Amino acid sequence: MNTDTNVQNDLEKMLQRARRNTLGDLLARTRERTPTKFAFAYENRRLNYEELDNIVNQTARAFLADGMKKGDMITVMSKNSLDFVVANFALARIGAVMIPINYMLNREDVQYIVEHAEVRGLLASEEYAGLLNQSVGNQEIKYRYLMDTALPYNGENKGWKPLAQAQEGQSIQSVDADINDDDLVQVLYTSGTESRPKGVMLTHKNLISEYLSSIVDGKMGAEDVAIHALPLYHSAQLHVFLGPSVYLGSSGIILGSASPELILKTIEEEKATQLFCPPTVWIGLLRHPDFDKRDLSSLEKCYYGAAIMPKEILKELSVRLPNAKFWNFYGQTEVAPLATALQPEDQLRKLGSAGKATLNVQTKIVDEDDNEIPRGEIGEIVHRTPHAMKGYLHEPEKTAEAFRNGWFHSGDLGVMDEDGYITIVDRKKDMINTGGVNVSSREVEEIIYQLEGVSEVAVISIPDAYWIEAVTAIVVPKEGAEVTKEKLIQFCTEKLSKYKVPKFVEITDELPKNPSGKVLKRSLRNKYEGLAEQ
Repeated sequence: MNTDTNVQNDLEKMLQRARRNTLGDLLARTRERTPTKFAFAYENRRLNYEELDNIVNQTARAFLADGMKKGDMITVMSKNSLDFVVANFALARIGAVMIPINYMLNREDVQYIVEHAEVRGLLASEEYAGLLNQSVGNQEIKYRYLMDTALPYNGENKGWKPLAQAQEGQSIQSVDADINDDDLVQVLYTSGTESRPKGVMLTHKNLISEYLSSIVDGKMGAEDVAIHALPLYHSAQLHVFLGPSVYLGSSGIILGSASPELILKTIEEEKATQLFCPPTVWIGLLRHPDFDKRDLSSLEKCYYGAAIMPKEILKELSVRLPNAKFWNFYGQTEVAPLATALQPEDQLRKLGSAGKATLNVQTKIVDEDDNEIPRGEIGEIVHRTPHAMKGYLHEPEKTAEAFRNGWFHSGDLGVMDEDGYITIVDRKKDMINTGGVNVSSREVEEIIYQLEGVSEVAVISIPDAYWIEAVTAIVVPKEGAEVTKEKLIQFCTEKLSKYKVPKFVEITDELPKNPSGKVLKRSLRNKYEGLAEQ
């Protein structure tokens, strides 16, 4: 009986290995198909797929030699670089769990993540190693590696081993760890706008299902040359664009920042065909003096997401980039993160829409009792998809709430039209209840963007003795333009119902944003919370 059981177990292992599809397998297949194809460039370094896979294997073997094992939680904290990409695939190849950390977080937030995730190892660029050292608290850290550090290393970070040193002398032979498709591969912490951040658990299956949706609905191909400018710690750049790029065997240019000047220069020099930016970065590109000086004719596939693209900005982009097609990608980290897409042919026909559910996603709109509601009515957007996370780390109650009745609840309010296209009305927390009536901050923003001279705007609520929540507009004028409070309120009065017109207007030089380009409305609410009392 034991012999039969052993034979059956061996057979199951062989079948599982033959059928396995993990991030490590994905890179290995691309290497075998196109070993000499240009994979990534970063600063003065360029790798083809064979070279990339070899370095990933050396790194994976270095981790194993130091004692790292399947299931170990390992943070990665750095700006974009080739080492970030190598760490991503090397950790996946041995079954360790990567935790990318937002490098804009303070020590308290970083310490919360390190302790909550029970982190065992740290990878960081030198500028963030000190912050991680201060953030480990009582957590026992077994491994510390410095990324993007040349040898010989003469720095002051004692106890940290340069990743380049760890890689030296390691074999380039592939590592074949005992891992499954549904094993945990990454934990991405949400931004925690209303509470402590939650750890989103993603598996190999989650990510590769999402890569397929991104490729099909984004019309991506092996011939693409993509610019990866937004932070790789964020799921959008890492999993909607970089991961699919490796899956296809296309080429990528990694930038250390989303500087408009650098992006425009790189498009011209590398003949880039593909670019993802949130609306705030697209606006920055449009307003930069180099926009009309650089040859941007190679740019064919342009993507936006992470926030709503103002209609007037989309119209301007369509005119000034006539060779480009645009996609709107919508989703969130919990669905790895793509959920819906608006195709190029629908950009003007369905202006402002987030499109339809992507290849591997089923989406509907529900009421407070999770009943599907008729087309045209506002409700919460929910999904069923293999993209959906395995759950929130160490938080089964929050996981159960998010997946109640067998659907993932996005927390976004939307409406589906008769053709099945979804328009995002707002985040639940961004609806403004003013005088007992709900106002969508996004609707007011769309109107303000139509006012000549407005570069950016964020509409928030502030406490008010009479209105309880007062509609408030924070406006950034275009360079050289004059936008006054009186002019803006008069414009809104002509375009909006009276209760939607901002009660307060503030003119400022810039809006606070996180590295992925999202406007930090919580910061604005904190800054202006006393405005009504002045």
